Amino acid sequence: MAPLTITTFVTLDGVMQAPGGPNEDTSGGFDLGGWSVPYGDADFDQFIDEVFGRVGAFLLGRRTYEIFAGYWPKMTDPADPVASKLNSLPKYVASTTLDKADWAGTTIIGGDLVKEVTALKERTEGELQVHGSGNLAQTLMAHDLVDTINLLVFPVVLGKGRRLFAEGALPTAFRLTSSRTTAAGVAIHMYERAGRPEYGTYELDESA
Repeated sequence: MAPLTITTFVTLDGVMQAPGGPNEDTSGGFDLGGWSVPYGDADFDQFIDEVFGRVGAFLLGRRTYEIFAGYWPKMTDPADPVASKLNSLPKYVASTTLDKADWAGTTIIGGDLVKEVTALKERTEGELQVHGSGNLAQTLMAHDLVDTINLLVFPVVLGKGRRLFAEGALPTAFRLTSSRTTAAGVAIHMYERAGRPEYGTYELDESA
């Protein structure tokens, strides 16, 4: 069974909305898009290449799919490790409103998401990867379908915008499996799901 992996860019205050450009996602009046761009460097590119080297299929939300579909099919260099995988491997779009998907290799899934994603994990070789796709990522985490999170934390605070871990998120424990920092200051953390959180207290036990 393929692990389901989420790769997400977030700010120090947890915002994940529109990291790649000012017009990427302006919903809710968000006007601070493009905040990740100044931090791109060779270390960042290397990590992304490593992630795409493990992929077997992609699972995307509608918004991220449409952004990707408007750009990556135009990138035709077979040596590009990101474009070559996105253009050649299966892509699944979780949407109940998308009527068609013209990007080659795309399948729309709009029924029972838990059932369909579980089936995808069972038949995929390599990682089943989610990139961006904030609403989808939250739904997958709420149903314990996420195995690994690659969290790229950028050294910037925005004070507004959609967050990955929203109020009401399912309490979940993760185990840090690796960590590194790029020369530009992006902290890259890789986590594996580890069940439910454990709780304790720092209060003194006065009965002892």
